[in-house]
Parts: sequence; C-alpha cells; structure tokens
Amino acid sequence: MNRNAFLASLIVSGLSLQASIVQAKVPEAKAAELGGATYTCLGAEKAGTPGGVPAYSGKWTDNWPGVKKSNSYEPGPYADEKPLFTITAQNADQYAANLTAGQKALLKKYPQTFKMNVYASHRDFGYGEGVCETAKKNATTAEVIHEGKGITGTTGSIPFPFPQSGIEAMWNVVNSIRPWTETAVCDIADVYADGNIAWGRAKFMTMNIGNQPGKPKSFQEKVNAYFYQGFQLPERQKGFVAVGYQPNDFSADATQSWQYQPGIRRVRQAPEVGFDYPVPPAGLRTVDDDYGFNGSPERYTWKLVGKKEFYVPYNNFKINDPAVKYADLVKPNTINGDYVRYELHRVWVIEGTLKQGVRHIYSKRELYADEDTWLVNWADAYDSRGQLWRANYVTFHYSPEAKTYHRGVSVYHDLTSGVYEAGYLVNERGKDWWKINVPLTPAQFSPDAAARGGH
Repeated sequence: MNRNAFLASLIVSGLSLQASIVQAKVPEAKAAELGGATYTCLGAEKAGTPGGVPAYSGKWTDNWPGVKKSNSYEPGPYADEKPLFTITAQNADQYAANLTAGQKALLKKYPQTFKMNVYASHRDFGYGEGVCETAKKNATTAEVIHEGKGITGTTGSIPFPFPQSGIEAMWNVVNSIRPWTETAVCDIADVYADGNIAWGRAKFMTMNIGNQPGKPKSFQEKVNAYFYQGFQLPERQKGFVAVGYQPNDFSADATQSWQYQPGIRRVRQAPEVGFDYPVPPAGLRTVDDDYGFNGSPERYTWKLVGKKEFYVPYNNFKINDPAVKYADLVKPNTINGDYVRYELHRVWVIEGTLKQGVRHIYSKRELYADEDTWLVNWADAYDSRGQLWRANYVTFHYSPEAKTYHRGVSVYHDLTSGVYEAGYLVNERGKDWWKINVPLTPAQFSPDAAARGGH
C-alpha cells in the first residue's frame, strides 16, 4: 500500500458516516407507537423473551446511581456482577443456537484461550426527549435516495425506527447514536500467531456534527464528520498528521483528507479512499470494518434477515479500566476473555452480498446490530471463496457524557492467519483517556491544524 493510501485508510476509521433507492415511509399511526407500551422510541420491542432477553426498562437516560466522575473511567452499574456461565469449546454445542459463525470459529480455533463469560442481560439505558422526537419525525419523513448512497431526514437519531429493507437497516447502523466529539490517544496492538506484538499509537479526534446535542441538521448537509489522526508510533510515522471530513451523501462527495508529511514538511491532499483499503500496521481490518461497519453501503446488496437472540459483547466497562494493564489484557490468540462481558440480546441480523461488477475483499458480511441502539456488537466477514475469514467485535459501554453508548476496545480476528488486532486501547493513556462531547471546532480538523500538529 502506498503512503497516501496508508494514511487515508487510517483516518477514515471511527467516523459516523451517512449515506442514498427510495423506500416507503411509515404511516403516522405506526410512528405514534414509538415510545408507547410496545416499542421504545427507537422502535425496539420492549418485551423480553422466554430465552432470557429482559424487558426494556430505559430507566437511565444519562447517569446511573453512584456516578462520581466526569470525562473519565467509571466502572458502571453492574461492576459487582459475576458471570452466570462461561461458553468454551467444550460446551459450545449447548449454546450453538445463540452463537455467530465467527464465535463458533474462534471457540474451535482457540479452545484453550477463547471463551465467553456470559452475564445477566440489561436494557436499562434509554435516550433523551430530543433523540426520541427526531426518531418519530424521521419515521414519517426519512427516505433512502440516490441509489442507496444517501438519505433524507434529520440527524441526532436513527432515520428508520421501523426498517422495511436491508438498506434502511444499514442506514440505521451508520447513523446509530454516537458521541458528538471524541478525543483520546489510542494504542493499537497487532498480535501475531507467535505472540509477538506490533504497537501503534495516535492522537485521535472526531467531530460528528450531526450528533451535537440540541442542534439537529439535515442528512443532506455536506459534512457528516471531521477527523484528526496524529501519529506517535511506530517511529517511522511519528509526526505524520491526517485531517479531513466525511460527507453525508456519497452520491455528491467522497471522503476528503489532507496530510502533513514530516519528511517534506508539507501538507498535501490525499486521494479518495474507502471500502476495503487495509488499515495498517497489519492490514487486519478494512476501513469499513470500523464500528462493525463504517461508510457507504453501496457495494453490497443488503438483506434484513430479522431479529434473533445472540450472545454479544455488551455493557463492557471493565475492559477499558485504567487499572487493567496491556500485559494482562493483550494475550496470544485473543484478548483476555476475563475482561469481556457477554449478554444475551435480541439483535438485528443483516447480511450483505457483494454486488456484481464492484470490488471488495469481502464477498459477504453478517452484521449483528443491537435492537436498542443499532450499534453493531459483532460482525463476521467472508472471503472471495465464501469462506469465513474475519470475526470482529466492539466492546461498547455507556458514556454519561455522551448520553449514549461509546465504543471501547475493538477486536479484529483473522481466522486464517491466526493474527488479531486490538484497537482503541486507552487503558494506559492516563490523562489522554477518552474525552467525550468536549466542544471542538472545524478549524481543529483543517490543513493548517495538520501542519501545526506535525511540528
């Protein structure tokens, strides 16, 4: 991969993208059911299931009892709970109906190291009035347009509370409710089959302008999100800074980025990148692997399979604890399973099949999106032969600052090579731990900002 592709592929990760095939709108009577007795304000079913998914309480819309700090680590409301049981290679058959293909493959490939500690399930976090009002408005007004490359509607909530197609479901995924701004210094660990680790580190900032509290915008405005990446490791990339923005509508624009290159002491505009560009240092994930899926959905035909019950990573506060050191967390084969919390949840299953005539290294994708948040907890990807290749997951935790779930450690497994990447590690970053919804400005993501950051 050339240098420009290297950088551009990195800086697009982590951004909330919007995208445009016109779908039918939901009738007013159906939209009125949002937030009622049957559905949450985002359209999830409130009722629990006989299998063990609890009923939705939504009793906390910002803080929970006992929160002590602002913009720093909190152990969460379930810190004292113990696992109900542990899924291993030895008992996986017992739980097979609620496991993804990737989970089954990891249990088989790493029978001594990969395990799934399953805890009591909780659906206690809800959304504020503004988010709910926007979701109800979008239910009767939002449409997918421009052959799947963009949408209409209002930012600050999902566009389709009652999705009627795979493409509508995908726009809920890429518009799931996330923080307005993020700032952190993130470590990246690429762990090879022999146990060796290659480390990376970068100052990371995003500003998803459509998620600014109290300031909704149109999904047809030009800019969706700004980004900044300033590299500190590896040494060969130290001083390199990339900035830019991602558009709302991919029929009208593409990701634009500018890069400060310390070797020549200049800022240059990068070429357009996206989709399956491999993200260094090991190329263990693509640009659109971020958040489970990130970017334009245009290269796939998406099928909304429906809702099913799966064990997925959920309410993962502990794995982001500064008291947890990398030496204990980042282990051979996989992340230390003692720090990953799984719960049984009802999730939307969405399948993507690569369209004829377009390129992507994945021929098929399976996404598992939580019905309460539309965040992708788990994603499986298949190679050109149709063989399961990669299994990825994100450890989300609730952020009082953002009043929504925020990503934590993200893990990308290559089942063929036996290598994995753990990204968005902040445990050992001290004062550079996540700062959420702290005001930022577009000027902090400009070419001039890249030049300043690289010196």
